[in-house]
Amino acid sequence: MKDLIEFFGGLEFLSENEFLTYLLAYAVVLGAVFAIYGLFAMFAIWMERKVSAHMQSRLGPMRTGAWHGWAQPIADAIKLFVKEDIWPAKADRILWLLAPGVVFAAALACFVALPISEGWVVNDLNLGVFFVIAIASIEVVGVIMAGWGSNNKWSLFGAIRQGAQVVSYEIPAALALMVPILMAGSFSLTEIVDAQKGGSWYIWYSPWLLIAGIVYFLASIAGCKRAPFDIPEAESELVAGFHTEYSGLRFAIFFMEEYAAVLVVSAIFATAFLGGWHLPFVELEFDSFWMILLGAMICMAKIVFMVFLQMWLRWTLPRLRVDQVMALGYKYLTPFAFLAVVGAAIYEFAAWRWIPFVF
Repeated sequence: MKDLIEFFGGLEFLSENEFLTYLLAYAVVLGAVFAIYGLFAMFAIWMERKVSAHMQSRLGPMRTGAWHGWAQPIADAIKLFVKEDIWPAKADRILWLLAPGVVFAAALACFVALPISEGWVVNDLNLGVFFVIAIASIEVVGVIMAGWGSNNKWSLFGAIRQGAQVVSYEIPAALALMVPILMAGSFSLTEIVDAQKGGSWYIWYSPWLLIAGIVYFLASIAGCKRAPFDIPEAESELVAGFHTEYSGLRFAIFFMEEYAAVLVVSAIFATAFLGGWHLPFVELEFDSFWMILLGAMICMAKIVFMVFLQMWLRWTLPRLRVDQVMALGYKYLTPFAFLAVVGAAIYEFAAWRWIPFVF
């Protein structure tokens, strides 16, 4: 037990009983996050089908379940769990096996710093925004491992595309998040939300924050490999991209990670630009459990709305070419992100108030 305590580091002051309680508490939190993760993935799959069906006049899976095919995601999950797990004979076995775990761990770790309501956060990190951006970028490592380890040229092409795309769009996304950080004076997502109480949501606080919000929204879609930026998974070109050789549960992990990434970027947008658990022009007091629960419901409503916007764009716009995706990131979003950072700094600290509707 002492060796285990020393392995974790910084916990030597705990007794064995306290250390076991510590581990149990974190196991419960991890299980709760994992459960929310899985339930949201199933809900998002159902929502994706419904949004696409209504937007493109397709019936979709309406028969699996008594109401609008609600049991279809459950049937899909059962199918993927019991499907045979196969792998290519000439694949790099270690990389191929570890890749889904790396991708899944990166998506799961992001939930640690995401607040859902007043006091409802696993760990309110002082560098919460930095932590989420840094951890989310680990996903590309798993994707490259999957593409290289599969020993398949289509998988490798998809992995290389993903690497180039993530590197390109992390720059404007991080710069866009610097604007609300600049306004709130903190990297903590909780403090950024608290700075927007009373209706002063950053999305309409100044024109520079509006530009930053749009830039982050577009860059986050590209970071999640969602259409029209889904070139790493382009089935018309790459069969299925980096996960072509995966089946069963391992394929399901990649699929769940995509929706988890959508949830993460939507949660960041809701907290950084839409006030988190605060309503517009109303200052709520979160002094009881029911008010905190109401705040969580408000925040989740904003997150689901942002998820819906991503699905709306997916089923509306055609896929971009590789050169168009790169050009949008480097030639347009990055300069606009720099402009938003500089403009917000001048606007806030030089008292340059030339827009009359500032709150």
